[in-house]
Amino acid sequence: MTKTLTIMLLAGAMICSAAVAPARADIYRYEDEEGVVHFTDAPTDKRFKVFMRDIKRDKKLRTTFRLANCARDPKEFEPIIDQCALEFGVDRSLVKAVIHAESGYNPNALSPKGASGLMQLMPKTAKDLKVANSFDPKDNIKGGVRYLRFLLDTFKGDVTLALAAYNAGMSRVAQYGGVPPYQETRTYIDRVLSYQKSYQTN
Repeated sequence: MTKTLTIMLLAGAMICSAAVAPARADIYRYEDEEGVVHFTDAPTDKRFKVFMRDIKRDKKLRTTFRLANCARDPKEFEPIIDQCALEFGVDRSLVKAVIHAESGYNPNALSPKGASGLMQLMPKTAKDLKVANSFDPKDNIKGGVRYLRFLLDTFKGDVTLALAAYNAGMSRVAQYGGVPPYQETRTYIDRVLSYQKSYQTN
């Protein structure tokens, strides 16, 4: 397990522990250049984004935000990852890297835009992939790996463009004829490729 992943899992455990008590304030997070995730309830940096809202103050998220069982041991998902990677012919280290970057191995992760689960599938994408439950690790990983296979085929095996499309959407990649000029997307690609290399080494 890498140092970065260890820090992420510890951070997730801290948030889970905090969730036992009644929510009193929004929780914010951001992931730095080293892949370390930071959490706070009093952000002092514009890079912090809302991770969990105070459910007493924002009732609309009461039934949609799932925090229980935060980040889990990555080894728990290896059999599913191996099976799906083999089935769809996708490098298992790439699958792990995407999961690491997207959710930090939290099967109940839910983004403000509605992306959910380990591989952060958007509702429409999940529906198109026939994913019955995005919060189910097996369903989510199978759908996510199938989508990665589709993107890799679409971009003739170009992993960078496939990741750009995974993050920003195929239409944006087509619009700019390559990686969109978004810092978020470029950082995402670098992070996933770095994680992939680390998983290959380990």
